[in-house]
Amino acid sequence: MASARPGPDEFAGVPEVLSSFRPKAALVLGSGLGGFADACRQLFEVSYAGIPGLPESKVPGHAGKFVGAELGGVPLLLAMGRVHYYEGHSARQVAAHVRLMASLGPEVLFLTNAAGTLNRDFAPGGWMMLSDHLNLTAVSPLEGSPNFHDMSEVYDARLRGLFRGLAAESGMRLHEGVYASVPGPQYETPAEVRMLRTLGADAVGMSTVFEAIQARALGLRVAAFSCLTNWAAGVTDRPLSHGEVMETGRTAAAALSPLLEKALRHGWES
Repeated sequence: MASARPGPDEFAGVPEVLSSFRPKAALVLGSGLGGFADACRQLFEVSYAGIPGLPESKVPGHAGKFVGAELGGVPLLLAMGRVHYYEGHSARQVAAHVRLMASLGPEVLFLTNAAGTLNRDFAPGGWMMLSDHLNLTAVSPLEGSPNFHDMSEVYDARLRGLFRGLAAESGMRLHEGVYASVPGPQYETPAEVRMLRTLGADAVGMSTVFEAIQARALGLRVAAFSCLTNWAAGVTDRPLSHGEVMETGRTAAAALSPLLEKALRHGWES
């Protein structure tokens, strides 16, 4: 499936410290969630700017670097920030960091994002594990290829079961629901929010889905989590702001870190 994999020259010039690293798991950190790295033993970092062919994010809250780390004794590659479709990149460019990470051989990819909550039972400040998604961007990172990929289980059922059990053991309330991906960068209107709820979405954001599609096309197992940073437009009378998104993300990141560490220590082979 050549179209889904990095071409021989796509990431020419990757620093040796990164290209020789062999993580067991990879993790993409979304808006305001970079604090997760503080829970890890950090080994090295490489700026996206130092890798030819890898786009850089200009969005506040996205550091734009890879961090090699260990958590619970497990080698882990962190992508601190991501690029977005609304920044003018193609869907394939948006998923470029996933192709690079996959080339290093991780077994699983954990994705995190900041999202607006559409479900009145899922209050801001909590976490939602993705059970499925709605790709409302009308594009795909796999475009340009005749290869077809099954998407009937994008978010691995066994991984979801593992996290569901670990959350219950620790007393953490972990919601589970459907994530709607929209192009952005503007937030949704109240009418659009009503439409999304009718379609069955529980949260809405502007990332993650391209990464998940790309990862599944490359054979990685995927688990994804939305930090519910705010009520979507029309649910309350409050206006939306990116500052609120980042602040809530920083606070909520501490709740997910212990859960991820438990999952890494537990393993996911069974």
